[in-house]
Amino acid sequence: MQIQLDDEQRLLRDEVRRFAEEVVRPKAKEIDRTGIFPRDTFAAAAEMGLTGVCVPEQYGGAGMDGVSYCLVIEELSRVCATTGVIVSVNNSLVCDPLLAFGNEEQKRDFLTPLARGEKIGCFALTEPGAGSDPAALRTSARRDGESYVLDGNKVFITNGTDADVALVFATVDPAKKHKGITCFIVSTDTPGYSHGTHEYKLGVNASGTTELAFEGMRLPASARLGEEGEGFKIAMATLDGGRVGISAQAVGIAQGAFEAALAYAQEREQFGQPIARFQAIQHYLADMATEIDAARLLTWKAAWAKESRKRYSLEAAQAKLFSSEMAQRVTNKALQIHGGYGYTREYDVERYFRDARITEIYEGTSEIQKLVIADWVINKGA
Repeated sequence: MQIQLDDEQRLLRDEVRRFAEEVVRPKAKEIDRTGIFPRDTFAAAAEMGLTGVCVPEQYGGAGMDGVSYCLVIEELSRVCATTGVIVSVNNSLVCDPLLAFGNEEQKRDFLTPLARGEKIGCFALTEPGAGSDPAALRTSARRDGESYVLDGNKVFITNGTDADVALVFATVDPAKKHKGITCFIVSTDTPGYSHGTHEYKLGVNASGTTELAFEGMRLPASARLGEEGEGFKIAMATLDGGRVGISAQAVGIAQGAFEAALAYAQEREQFGQPIARFQAIQHYLADMATEIDAARLLTWKAAWAKESRKRYSLEAAQAKLFSSEMAQRVTNKALQIHGGYGYTREYDVERYFRDARITEIYEGTSEIQKLVIADWVINKGA
């Protein structure tokens, strides 16, 4: 594994940073306030090839590697975590499983327009009674000849308000638990499909989070991704990749907060000198810089492990656990450095503080990551 970026990766990072500063940052505070889904920003990201970063060019993607994908999500999240997670979901949770498990017809009809950013996708797994335990989901898929009929509800679906395509997980037999779960590719204009209103949240407020409902929604058998009963395997494999993306998002949030705190500490004066000269502030900044670097390297390690085509559940869980909890610590220190001003909406640091919190929850809570890590340590050998 290399821990230095090559020339192509550095060029990508610089280009995405410029895009983030010029296009994404100016809208970040407003979309956080209004909750309006930034479809125009997504379209602009698509023009840069950021909506299908690791998808091969033959399917409309940029054909880049996993570390490059992490750079994209970090740089977007450094200025706007909402944009970071919207792009991450389309890449990690929608394009990745279609690439890995889809047939050629599904790749042509769904993966290609998603990777190009002509369509936007969402990942519909979580239900009111099935969060950390996806095997408990109750959305049903009843076979009816050459079709399936889906009934049920999903909650907390990122991109749900604006998605054109949804990967929906349903059970063909609740008695089979996880072995009955099956995945379906659903166009959101399918009769019987509907979504709720946008959910206003503590952070990442314009990410189109909403409920989905399926009432007698009829799908052809060709809409099934993989075979019956393979949905749990597809979901778990997909979430490994999603955790790498959220790890990169957490690093980006922390980096943005750190840069804001550093600049503020060098400008803000107390007792006749910049507060950056006080040892307490210096210790804060040293801790923040070290933790961000450690999290970034864990994230790159997980991305590299994914590229090796071997199971990388351990690396993904470690990166996600450490990075998300690191983002909490760093944004807390950044707000503290800002003092009372950090508690106001005048400065971006309060948004970073709010946005960081969700990284410990979605794509598997910190508690779930610890279970995954412990299982590997005890039963598989870390």
